[in-house]
Amino acid sequence: MIGLIVLYSILGIVGLIVLCSLFYTVKQQTFAVIERFGKFARIARPGIHLKIPFGIESVVGRVSIRVRELNVQIRTKTNDNVFVDLLIAVQYFVEQENVWKAFYKLTDIQAQMESYVFDAVRAKVPAMILDDVFEKKEEIAQDVEAKLSEQMKDFGYNILTALVNDIQPDTKVAEAMNEINAQQRLRVAAEHEGEAKKILVVKAAQADAESKKLSGKGIADQRTAIVGGLRQSVKEFGETVEGVTARDVMTLVLMTQYYDMLTEIGKNSNQNTVLIPHSPGTVGDVQQQILQSILTGQAAEKKK
Repeated sequence: MIGLIVLYSILGIVGLIVLCSLFYTVKQQTFAVIERFGKFARIARPGIHLKIPFGIESVVGRVSIRVRELNVQIRTKTNDNVFVDLLIAVQYFVEQENVWKAFYKLTDIQAQMESYVFDAVRAKVPAMILDDVFEKKEEIAQDVEAKLSEQMKDFGYNILTALVNDIQPDTKVAEAMNEINAQQRLRVAAEHEGEAKKILVVKAAQADAESKKLSGKGIADQRTAIVGGLRQSVKEFGETVEGVTARDVMTLVLMTQYYDMLTEIGKNSNQNTVLIPHSPGTVGDVQQQILQSILTGQAAEKKK
């Protein structure tokens, strides 16, 4: 009785194992490669499938048709003898009808693609100077993409795109490039600063000229007003007081202005003005000089 129970248990386990080996599943966006006695039999699409057990049929591999990316870092030399590191990203995928090629024709797809990327980059970059490598990275990417597309098509792989993600020159070269850029920017800044100072100087000169012009006009107007006032004062004083000449009136006006000046100076206790000893009679000398200047000017006008 016990022996039968053990036998049934063993048969049940064997049956379960056989039943499980009959079924297999394939994930979405993936295809399974089935071989029978070591020979290719068929391609299984996503879903659940049956196969012959006991090693007659087996799932030998699976191929994803999703877009994958390969990153390749390459060190090469430019035409101006600068070593530079480039990071190339290649995006590729397998079409459904090319699953057999993709599985059987290559043993290591990434290693094969890296070889082609190295070949394409080292054929392009050594003919370019460092500045062109930065400016024409799209051209480098297009060359890599064209080379890979041509070569990998026979192996069942399609190249979606190739990108130059990073360009890193030697550290000392990068520092030198940054220094050149910094000096250029400093020169531009100095030029702008010089132009700004020039504008300030020109504006200051223009303002000074305008200020002097207005000041001169003000002084001229002031003197015209003074002369007019003096003329009117002399006339009115001569009409009011008999026996007073214009010279006497001018003397009185000058004396009045003299004392007004002294009064104005005395108002400020912090004044540092030094008065040279003199007598009020000096005002008469000033008067004589003023009158002489007027007479000389009138004589010159008559000669004209």
